[in-house]
Amino acid sequence: MLFPDSLKMKKQRRILVVRTDRLGDVVLATPLFRALRQTFPDAFIAVMVQPYTRDVLRHNPHLDEIIVDDFNGADKGREGFWRQVKNLRRRRFNTALLLLPTERAAWMLFFAGIPLRVGVGTKLYSVLTFMKGVSRHKYIPLRHEADYCMDLGRKIGVQSNDLSTEVFLTDEERLSGKQILRDAGIEEEDTVIGFNVGSGNSAPNWAAERYGELAEYIIARTSTNVKIVYTDGTNQVSLPTNKRIIDLGAKLTLRNLINVLGNLALLFSSSTGPMHIAAGLKVPTVSIFSPLPACSPTLWGPKGNHSCILLPPEGYCQIRCPGDPKRCRLEELTVEQAATAIFETAAKLSERQNYHQGTKPPRNS
Repeated sequence: MLFPDSLKMKKQRRILVVRTDRLGDVVLATPLFRALRQTFPDAFIAVMVQPYTRDVLRHNPHLDEIIVDDFNGADKGREGFWRQVKNLRRRRFNTALLLLPTERAAWMLFFAGIPLRVGVGTKLYSVLTFMKGVSRHKYIPLRHEADYCMDLGRKIGVQSNDLSTEVFLTDEERLSGKQILRDAGIEEEDTVIGFNVGSGNSAPNWAAERYGELAEYIIARTSTNVKIVYTDGTNQVSLPTNKRIIDLGAKLTLRNLINVLGNLALLFSSSTGPMHIAAGLKVPTVSIFSPLPACSPTLWGPKGNHSCILLPPEGYCQIRCPGDPKRCRLEELTVEQAATAIFETAAKLSERQNYHQGTKPPRNS
């Protein structure tokens, strides 16, 4: 018996997004998750990530499942590889987007029998696995990483250009973060500025001691209700002796870190995962960056929040930079410049809040 087209059962699109790299990279894939859900509202959408990044996607309403690939642990080697292939086969995916091109993932998706697979560039393994490719055209012109991720979605029909990132907290988790701060001696009326000192050698960054100098500078110039919280531990840094400077880093799991970030007035950091998490939570950020293409804020800047980017003076990278992002300390970005950016950002946000509350119009409105 023939049925009208309107009565035919359409095969469900089952989409797997693979992003098995670092925290910031995973956050920058969240605009794609949202766009996929908007484009394919009835699809089953899953993501595959490393174990330590899983919590950053908790409560994401656009995902039906988070799959963990512990390729350095429980899933490593041949046995782990074939176990993951079986896991994917059972889920009957018919579309896969490989945001981070790795040979392991390319062959995993191939042997899982996923008919439509889209990756980045043209590697030998992508040719051998018959994977469709999206070119980044040698990063000319340079675009944002979230936009490059969206290109893979565009390959299957996504049309969104909204690159704002998303990280989700429940009301209970936000209260949990507030309680962590309260237990550390922070009062309800305090203004909390977060410092994330490390970058995992993923981006140019100040020497850790400079963060301590900045903390002292800010504390000396602000009222007693301004507190500074180190969110990732200071390791070998000697914290200034001051009750208004608090080190929480060693005590925080990733999810607790996210809960705390959601309660900050502002986060100061280099280009790193917590910066992107803060942006996804719509927490304002002041961030130090290098203008070199591979480290540029054009490629890696925060998306979707109020942000301020600090760059070294023109010519620094060509003349005085060591040329290695892992060794670059952005020494010509001064403590005074960073403090000014933090104060100005806080002032703008305060004006905006007063304006919305009807108490004071913002300047230059």
